[in-house]
Amino acid sequence: MLNRLKLLKHTVGGIFLVAGTTIGAAMLALPVSAGQGGFLPTLLLFLFYWAFMTFTALLFVEVNLSIKHENNFISMARHTLGRWGEVVNWVVYLFLLYALTTAYIAGSAADFQYIIQSLTGYSLPGYLEALPILLLFSFFVYKGAEAVDYANRYMFSALIAVFFLLIILIVPYMDPALLTHMNFGHSRLAISMVATSFGYHIIIPTLSEYVDHDVKMLKRIILIGSAIPLLLYVVWTAVTLSIIPLEGNMGIEQGYQLGIKGTDLLLAAVQSPFLVQLCRALSFLAIITSFLGVSLSLRDFLSDGLRMQTTGWRKLFLYFLTFLPPVGLILLNPRIFLTALELAGAYGVVFLLGFMPALMVYQGRKKGMESPYRAPGGKTALILTMGISVCIMALEFYNQIFG
Repeated sequence: MLNRLKLLKHTVGGIFLVAGTTIGAAMLALPVSAGQGGFLPTLLLFLFYWAFMTFTALLFVEVNLSIKHENNFISMARHTLGRWGEVVNWVVYLFLLYALTTAYIAGSAADFQYIIQSLTGYSLPGYLEALPILLLFSFFVYKGAEAVDYANRYMFSALIAVFFLLIILIVPYMDPALLTHMNFGHSRLAISMVATSFGYHIIIPTLSEYVDHDVKMLKRIILIGSAIPLLLYVVWTAVTLSIIPLEGNMGIEQGYQLGIKGTDLLLAAVQSPFLVQLCRALSFLAIITSFLGVSLSLRDFLSDGLRMQTTGWRKLFLYFLTFLPPVGLILLNPRIFLTALELAGAYGVVFLLGFMPALMVYQGRKKGMESPYRAPGGKTALILTMGISVCIMALEFYNQIFG
């Protein structure tokens, strides 16, 4: 009975970790980035990315389980691609995780500062804004996967509650006619943000260790955990695109040109003080759930890459190595949030979480890699995955050059 209870607890916790890591700040920008394409093109883009990223996540599982005594991406790259793969992935993966951690600390610090000021009337100095977040939530990262699991369950449950409360309250403002707009050409503008919206793979090595490398549990966690954000994205996009006008002042086109958040456009259309508070709460919870998963993955990545156990003084050293660089960047540039998100966009996500898993499995199978799990699809599926990844990165490059 205890084993079954533990199995259920870890399965639910794993699903919440995947879903919480997936849902982040990118969700709040989806109406702006996807709105010009329209609801139907965006829905098809969601389904494509969910299927694509779920497949590459299963490739991650295959490689990870072949070297289950080492639990991070750098080890997977070293065993399958050799020294060059290890070096490339060290640089790109570390850059991606630090950029995301920096973005999430900066973004959540601003929202938390607003909450403190609203409740107490006291405003912290700019250089101390990140301190409450670090003291409150980095403690769970220091304690490890199980502590993050518990904290994430409460945060994610609160996120779901706030999300559906917000949806219920803004449904009366919906105009279904706005959902009929379609422009498949403009849907290419959303490829970067949607790619980032399904990037949960970094938590897989930690999850694998957490569930004792159980194949069935990992597959169940990935499929259910990634399906929850898909559902929320579809609902969120349908509701927001049926409220925010496409053109005019504070419309989707203006929001895209000026970089205005989707929540700000929504509030301009609805104009409700209570919804302002709900949107801020949604933003804070979405960022914090991602922060927990990403920073835990960063700590485990550093532990694996530096060959350091998460015990004793080494555990404290890894803690400071995880959080001091992001805090330093925030102090140097208080507006680092948007910059960091841009730097951690489609190139890092698609290259590391799309192209590289397929390449690792391709090379690993050629070397006779043995794993208790084999992802569906053969050599053709792997080559197709790498080709799709290259096309996505090329299209994003085109978008940045020609707009």
